[in-house]
Amino acid sequence: MKVGVIGLGYVGLPLAAAIQKKTDYQVVGFDLSEKKIEKIKNRICPIDDHQCEQDLKEITLQVSASDEILAGCDIFIICVPTPVLDDYTPDLQPVKNAVSTVAKHLQKGNYVVIESTINPGVCDEVVIPMLEEATHLIAGRDFDVAHCPERINPGDPHWNVYNIPRNIGSTRPESTRFLADFYRRFVDAEINEMPDLKSTEATKIIENTFRDINIAFSNELAKSFDVLGIDILTVIKGASNKPFAFMPHYPGCGVGGHCIPVDPYYLIERASKSGFDHKFLKIAREINNSMPAYTIELLANALNEYAKPIKSTPIGLLGLSYKANVGDLRESPALKIMQILQQKGADLIVFDPYFPEMSNASSLEEILEKSFAIIIATDHSAFRTINSELLAKHNVKIVIDGKNCLNKEEIRASGIYYKGIGR
Repeated sequence: MKVGVIGLGYVGLPLAAAIQKKTDYQVVGFDLSEKKIEKIKNRICPIDDHQCEQDLKEITLQVSASDEILAGCDIFIICVPTPVLDDYTPDLQPVKNAVSTVAKHLQKGNYVVIESTINPGVCDEVVIPMLEEATHLIAGRDFDVAHCPERINPGDPHWNVYNIPRNIGSTRPESTRFLADFYRRFVDAEINEMPDLKSTEATKIIENTFRDINIAFSNELAKSFDVLGIDILTVIKGASNKPFAFMPHYPGCGVGGHCIPVDPYYLIERASKSGFDHKFLKIAREINNSMPAYTIELLANALNEYAKPIKSTPIGLLGLSYKANVGDLRESPALKIMQILQQKGADLIVFDPYFPEMSNASSLEEILEKSFAIIIATDHSAFRTINSELLAKHNVKIVIDGKNCLNKEEIRASGIYYKGIGR
């Protein structure tokens, strides 16, 4: 069999490499980025994924920026982004473009698998109609469409494409079984066969919406505990020793990444079209979206202690990535923090070791040396080494710890202003 993977990013590239490594199928990859294709051909991993880096050294992957490489495929797997627009409505255009590309090569007996995160109904209402109209074939008879939502966690040293359990559902039970067995060839974890497409689509949405809601709860508690003078990390640690019915989630300067700040909007939008208003999900999104501005509010309060405005004050922004130790800007709250500081006229110094081209400081030492106050927006390992001695050496007066990753007691004991999110 020939397997074609459309989209060679954080989801598609590890998947294509895994299939090539673990099976005897012919695997091809298609991506619009010529730069990315060139790197893969040279066995250079264009994404921050250690397992994928290792796999590319062991295999030869056929990839191209021309969709002609997909000709003759038996299974097409779509792994393209599903972002939201500026008004937070879902942007399905990347999926639609990928489906149109697949339609050019789809034949009887083929399978189309969507791994991209989509809201319930997209396969039935968008994907299948597009394929049927373009090919004059009938889904569930001439070809099958399945959904197997990705669960990649960028930067995770343990969980990867090989060991994360998966769900899969298709247009017919027999195609679900066939494709589940296909995934079992290279995934050493449970492949759960779902009864239909719509319920499969809903699994990924509720996984990430669950996290978004609980993070919003922690963020709202952080704001409340700031007023009450309670350290939220102390409280969460205490609550976490309950052996049942509690799962800790932590506050921060915002929620980023390709899933958690995006997926709830897909469910909100689709449910709205059917007449249901997801009030709870909307409130959670509002709370989490408010955290960058709240972080700046904490900074402004701290500067007031020194009779200083944000405008023209040297402010160091440490980190641009949405999570620690990865070079990924998708929906990063740090970018919003940077935008607000620029709008307020701060003398902004930025450093992220993963994005030197976006930094105007070249090292941790340099940004500390130049800053009156710092905001930690990403808890990279290098930033976790910051202590009172290092801060005092460079005469940093204020620390706004947007990730609650530094030693509050040690820094405050040295006389340096420290404020975390809820502590």
